Amino acid sequence: MHSSVRRLRLTAATVTVLAVAGTATACSSGSGSTGTKAADTGTYTIWDPYPQFDKTSAWTKLLDTCGTKAGVKIKRTAFDTGDLANKALLAAQQDNSADVLIVDNPVVSTLAEAGVLTTTADNKLDTSKVNPNLLAAGQSGGKTYGMPIGANTLALYYNKAVLKQAGVDIASVKDWKSLTAALAKVKKAGKKGITFSAIGTEEGTFQFLPWFWGSGAELTALDSGKAVSALTLWQGWLKNGYAPNSVLNNTQTTSWQEFATGDYAFSENGTWQLANAKKAGFEYGVVPVPAADGGSAAAPTGGEFVTVPVQGKTARYATSQKIVTCLTSTENLLDTDTTLSYVAPTTEVQDKQVAANAELKPWVDAVKAAKGRTSDDLGTKYPKISEQLWKAVQSALSGSKSPKDALSAAQSAVK
Repeated sequence: MHSSVRRLRLTAATVTVLAVAGTATACSSGSGSTGTKAADTGTYTIWDPYPQFDKTSAWTKLLDTCGTKAGVKIKRTAFDTGDLANKALLAAQQDNSADVLIVDNPVVSTLAEAGVLTTTADNKLDTSKVNPNLLAAGQSGGKTYGMPIGANTLALYYNKAVLKQAGVDIASVKDWKSLTAALAKVKKAGKKGITFSAIGTEEGTFQFLPWFWGSGAELTALDSGKAVSALTLWQGWLKNGYAPNSVLNNTQTTSWQEFATGDYAFSENGTWQLANAKKAGFEYGVVPVPAADGGSAAAPTGGEFVTVPVQGKTARYATSQKIVTCLTSTENLLDTDTTLSYVAPTTEVQDKQVAANAELKPWVDAVKAAKGRTSDDLGTKYPKISEQLWKAVQSALSGSKSPKDALSAAQSAVK
């Protein structure tokens, strides 16, 4: 790990994870090339997945401020989220990694298992204030590989007018049975029930996971009776007309567009739709996705981790640690997570967010109950599991297989 000769562990799973990522052109907010190491040793490189923020943005200014506090200049390059993982692996193979790398949380374990990232024991990052369920997304093999900069997750948006017309009190929706009863009332009142994304991609798995986990199922046993009950729930909604057949092709964006028509009672979607919700033209509310027997289901976490890649010159870690500590400090997280539409990863800052905006309370509650997709030490096993899960969802909702047969086939394929 301390040698300049890289010993990357390129497992088949690693290659699979990174190969499915899309490609895009990087944009740099600094001057010069997008290479990771500048000639000036007083310059530290940061790669992030936020190409929407240019050099005039608050995000870029924060990077520069943290660099100044650490006594160095920052060379920042922004990539598309999918492309960033590929670039990080290639740079590591060339011993040319960025000093600080900000990546989507499911990618952390993949890069860690490939030998690309340092552990927090190596880089001395203090993660003691981070909520354990959020930190778990950056853990693999009992080691932690970075700091979450923020998190988002899924919950249920609801249209107050539609529910009122159907005679549904949102307080009565506490579990799957009461939610399904509410959908039946909505349909009877001439409105539409619930929309979500069940597309055959990671988005489909992401949206199914709250129901899967909410049943008590685990990703290591896709064909369990509890897992079958979750898929049977979704299938029943389509059969009864409570959810549209369009969910088979819906992305989270097109699913939201359906909800925005004002005809649907519920939409499963994320924190990132808050700005659109305010523009929808009708009163809405948000509740956590209910678990089968009540309470909040664990929804998957989205969001990025700030990591420190392995360097041939290990003396650079001390300054990288200062930069990461600055970016994830209580002082800076409130503004940063507001900009990124994220819930903060620490209770202290979450409380500040709710104090500033009471509408974030249900999202904070959802994040506290959330779970990393690669948690439970799944690491690079997750992408294969996810692929089989979304295929099972597609098979069951299209009617080509029963939920039990679809999930049995999925589990066999994973093995």
